[in-house]
This record gives sequence, structure tokens and C-alpha cells, in this order.
Amino acid sequence: MSKVRLQDVAKELGKSVKDIRDLLKTYGIEKSNFSHLEEEELQIIYDNFITEKEEDIQQKPQEMKKEEIKVEKREERPLQVESSKRYRREDARPPLRDKKEVKPKPQQKAPPPPPPLPKEQKVEEKPKREAPVEKKTSKEEEHLLKKLEQQIEKKKREEKKEEEVKIIEIPEVVTVRELSEILKVPPNQIMAELLKKGILATINQTIPSDVALSIAEDMGFLAEIKKIEEKIEEEEEREEEKNLQPRPPVVVVMGHVDHGKTTLLDAVRKTNVAEREKGGITQQIGASVVELTDGRRITFLDTPGHEAFTSLRARGAQVTDIAVLVVAADDGVMPQTVEAINHARAFNVPILVAVNKIDKPGADPQKVRRELSELGLIPEEWGGDTIFVDVSAKTGKNIDQLLEYILLLAEMLELKADPTKKAKGTIIESRLDKQKGVVATVLVQEGTLKVGDVFVAGITYGKVRAMMDDKGRRLKSAGPSTPVEVLGFEDLPMAGDTLKVVDDERTARHIAEARKLQKEHLEKVSKGLALEEVFRKIQEGEIRELRLIVKTDTVGSLEAIKKSLSEISTQEVAVKIIHGDVGGITENDIMLAKASGAIVIGFNTRPDVKAKEAAEREKVDVRLYGIIYEVVDDVKKALKGMLKPVEKEVVLGSAEVRAVFKIKSVGSVAGCYVLDGKILRNAKARLIRNGVVIYDGKIEGLKRFKEDVQEVARGYECGIKLKDYNDIKVGDIIECYEVKLEQAQL
Repeated sequence: MSKVRLQDVAKELGKSVKDIRDLLKTYGIEKSNFSHLEEEELQIIYDNFITEKEEDIQQKPQEMKKEEIKVEKREERPLQVESSKRYRREDARPPLRDKKEVKPKPQQKAPPPPPPLPKEQKVEEKPKREAPVEKKTSKEEEHLLKKLEQQIEKKKREEKKEEEVKIIEIPEVVTVRELSEILKVPPNQIMAELLKKGILATINQTIPSDVALSIAEDMGFLAEIKKIEEKIEEEEEREEEKNLQPRPPVVVVMGHVDHGKTTLLDAVRKTNVAEREKGGITQQIGASVVELTDGRRITFLDTPGHEAFTSLRARGAQVTDIAVLVVAADDGVMPQTVEAINHARAFNVPILVAVNKIDKPGADPQKVRRELSELGLIPEEWGGDTIFVDVSAKTGKNIDQLLEYILLLAEMLELKADPTKKAKGTIIESRLDKQKGVVATVLVQEGTLKVGDVFVAGITYGKVRAMMDDKGRRLKSAGPSTPVEVLGFEDLPMAGDTLKVVDDERTARHIAEARKLQKEHLEKVSKGLALEEVFRKIQEGEIRELRLIVKTDTVGSLEAIKKSLSEISTQEVAVKIIHGDVGGITENDIMLAKASGAIVIGFNTRPDVKAKEAAEREKVDVRLYGIIYEVVDDVKKALKGMLKPVEKEVVLGSAEVRAVFKIKSVGSVAGCYVLDGKILRNAKARLIRNGVVIYDGKIEGLKRFKEDVQEVARGYECGIKLKDYNDIKVGDIIECYEVKLEQAQL
């Protein structure tokens, strides 16, 4: 059977040779213009171009029959063709004539029935000839479809795996029931896993966090331990304080015994006696609110004195904004007055001085000003920045002026809070009432506390069941700087604990339990600041100065120790005496040391029983001395440890370059004569040329003749190779040195 050329087929189909060659290329067949075509190749060409014509037939229904007849002829011809001329004559040309004839007579060839009959017969024969070609194309398509199906299945499997490996967060404290709810598995399964690990637990028993983590990972979860407090802190950081509003100042009254602190507070409260209810102010509450005629308010801490002030500060409670120092005009500055000043200064609280008892016969307000100016509290009328107000708590003289000055100072401090946030406050005091249960006085500092809020305070938690103000009236909500009595605590909280409102009771319980475990752990391992640990704490960045509380037997000893210790301070490390007084070491000294991170030094004094117990409980370092120079020596040793070590350079030796040798794959080697000291291998070295340092690096190689040596002494020759440096010239000096760290001296 003769073969047909590609060019002839193109002419026959009315297509360009390039179109047919491009078609064959898609099937991986390369042909030139005059190449002969095989039967299969012809079939591919006709099949592809017949489909194009069938699309045209759908658009032109009048030419459908002619196109079908042409297709039938083309399908029969490849088996009967004897010559290319006959193929062209019978197949290619007649269809062109038919196309011309079809246009003028479209309706004549539509009605006759005979053409459809042969069509049907030949359509039945089509599969016989087209079957192999269809199988080939279908196999390729099937292969592609299979690949696509496999890819889709893989994606589905990966998605399923991703769904199976879920990321979860496990609380620091979690029970068996809660873990089963998090993992969505029965509690029995969790208990079975615990048994495998040798732990027998009930459904409500807590599980160690690391064990819960391992169980979750064994079950195909990607888990992590997330502290709930960290979540709450993150949420607080995200919360923008948009609605900042001015809040009333919180004032603490401090001073010496019998200087009129309580009387002054009573006098201040009486300014609002006409508006308040019958029965007076509730004395059990730890703070009270005074409202002026213009509606402005001031919150006073009812517990006077620095002891409560320090105990709150020792637990990190930043409660007070202003400290009012009460000094009796007839008595002057007393030891507790000085102590109160030191306590307020230790926590950077602004001081306002109320000179009380000016109505007494021997009153001398100017004497009080002179004595306080010596302690650094210089009155405004003398050019200082401390406000002095002469008052009489007994007669009520200048009380209004005192309140005005407090509000003026508060305006300068720009005290603001956001009442729309979740409430946050501090426990002022707590007690156990026989009828009400646990009752705590809370000073709200941020947000608004409402009845029904769930909170956590220290190692306990609860829900606000009722609130009363300082006058015993029930409240539904309390804003910033408002003191309230709160009912609903599970356990008795400690003074100074921070109260925070959380989302639900479970969160509150988890935080409280986690804090309890942490507290138990810290009690076992924690220590207060000891004199021996000062240097370590400085290295860790925990403290930048050595704080001391000095108690002596006489004023002379106190002044001598203060002067001696202040002289050994340097620019880098300073000794700060936050409190110095005459007398024995008291419990209050221990609490101040705990709050400020100080060390207590006693000179010829001893702590009392309560102070000893407090020092052991709070882990405060108490040092007792009988000789002054021992005090100074110990503090000097601590400060030496606090000072950074000094880098000191020690020159080991020097050598002169007498010759330079260029060695392949090595570089420049200096032939040297050791002038003094010794040259060490791998030691630091610098190259000096005409008094200028050209290179500072390391001695990489050191040889004596052909042998490697560790060192070369004075008067000997050697070969020196400097690391990563080859620009060596005759006459250069190589200086060998080392750097040593030495303890700094005061």
C-alpha cells in the first residue's frame, strides 16, 4: 500500500503544513514537509481535524449531512487507497464541490431518508476501525486521571493528618476530668494512661503538667503548657486604655506615736458628716473616702503609721499616691518621724507635711520646718518643693486647706485610670467574720468591680457576692480609688495581694492553685538578699546598689558608720543607707528590708524576738557587729564583688623580624630574634611598624629550626606565622601579650 505525503494531506484538508506538523509534535512525532505518513499518523490527523469540522457542523446544521458523508469517506479511504492521486481525487476534492453545492440547495437534501441508513450502518463500523486509536487516547487520559485522583487522595490524607494533629494548650494545673475534656477522650482513657506511667489518680485529682503534656503527645496532639497568668497579662497588654479618666488620690497618714494621726483622720472625716448616714463610719474597714463640697474625693488609708504602709509595699502593692507626714508642733521630729520619711522615700512617694497641734501653748511650727529641712524636706516658702500645712486636728483649723493641697498635688501627679477595664485592686486587710465569713477590704485601682465578678487574689479566688462602702452601704459596683468590703472569698487573702477579675471560676481556680504550688516551691528554695550574694545578683542585673538599714546603740556610732560607708561608694557601685536609727532591730526594720531588698546591719544592738522570727520567715540577712572597721571591711568585700573585673594587659615578650620567607600554601613566615621575655604559640600578638600597630591578632605557628615549639625564650631565633596576615617586613616588632582579669579595687 502506497504512503501519503504530509504535504499532500495538508492540501487535501485545506490546512497549512505547519499546523499538521505542530499537531504531530504534540503526539511526539517529528515529520518534515515531504515525509510519508503511516496509517496511525493519518488517523491522528483526520481524527483531530474531523472534530474541528464537527464543531462547525453544529454551528451550521444545513451542512451536517455533507460533513458526515465526508467523514465516512475519509474513514474508509485509508484502507482502500492505492495511490495518493486517487486519495486526493475521491476524498479531498468532492467535499469542496459539495460545499459549494450545499449553499444554494440547503433544503433539497434534508428530506430524503436513504442517506441516514448508510450512516447508521457505517456508524456501527466506526468503532471497529477507531477502537485502537480511542484506546490509546483513553489510556493516556486514564493515566492522567489516575494521577490526579492519587494527588487528590494524598491531599485529603494530609488534611486528615493535619486535622488529627491538633494544637492544644494545657493549663499549668489540670485535673483528669479537665484533661479529658481538652483532649475529647473519656476520663477512663486518661486514667489508663496514668496507670501506665505508674500514677493512680481519681477523676478530680490534679495531674503534673509534664505528665499531662506527655499523655497529650502520646495521643497525637501537639501540646504546650500555657500559664493562665501569661494569657491574662497578654490580654491586659492588648487592651488599650482608651477611656482614661482622673481618679481620686489615695493618701496614707504617717508619723510618730501621739502626734495626732488618728485625730487628724477623724477631723477629715467630719467634713462629710452631714451627708453620711446615721451610725458613723465603719471603723473596721481599712480605708475611707472623703468627699468635698465640689464633688471631688480623696481616699484615706485608715490604718495609720508606716508599719501597714511597709507591709503592703513588701508584697509589691503600689497602693498609695501621696504620704501625709504628721508632726506635732510642740514635740518636733522624733525617731518614728525619721523612720516614716525613710520609708516613703524608699518607695518614691511624694510627702506632704501636716504640722499638727498648732493650737497648743508650746507649739513652734518653724522648729519643725528647721528640723525637717535638715532631713531633706525643705518647705516651699524656703525655696524647696515640700508642702507644709499648719493644722489643728482638735479645732479643725486649716483642714480644708490640707485637703486642697492634697488635691493640688494629685493634679500635678496626673492620676488617671480606665473604669471600663476588668477590675484590678489590692487587698488592704482581711478578717474572718463569724456571720459573713471571709471579709476583705479591697482598694480598686483599675476598672470597675461589680457584684458577680469572678476574681483571683494571691493564692485564693472567689466571686463577689456583696460589696459595702466605708459607710456600710451596699454597692453594686466600685470604680478606681474606691475602697470596698468584699464578701465571697474562698480563703483568707493576705494584705498586699493583688485582686484581678477573670473570665470564669475555672480560670480563677487554676491560677490560685498554680500560685499555691509556686509559693510552696519558693518557700523551699528562696532566700533573701545575703551579703555574700550581692556580687551574683549584680551580675544577674537584679540590683545596682547595696541598700542597708543601720541600727546602732548611739547617735555617734550611727554618724560614724554612715560616713565610713558613704566614702567607699564609687560611680559604678553605691552604698545607699535607706534607714538609719538608734535602738534595737525591730520587726518593722525586717519588713522594710524585705520590701526594699536591703541588708540589716546592727552595731551593738540585737533584734527582738519578733524581729528574729520575721527575719527567718522573710529570709532577710541581719548582720551584727561590735567593731566599726569590721562593718566597713565586710561592705567593702561585697562592693568589690559588685565591681566589674578590670582587664589588664600583660606583655610576655617581643621579637624583631630579621627576615621574611614566602612559603607556598603557608604564606609569609617571619624569621625573628626574641629581644625580651618569651614568645608563646597561640598567644595574642601585635605587629608594630615604626611605633604604629599594624596588626593585632594571634600567633598561629611557632618554629625553632624545623620543629614546632610551644615557646621561645629571649636570645633565641624562631619562625613566627601570624594568623591571616602576610604583610610582614624586616624591622617589624612582634609583641606577644595576654589579657588578665583582675578584681577591681575601691
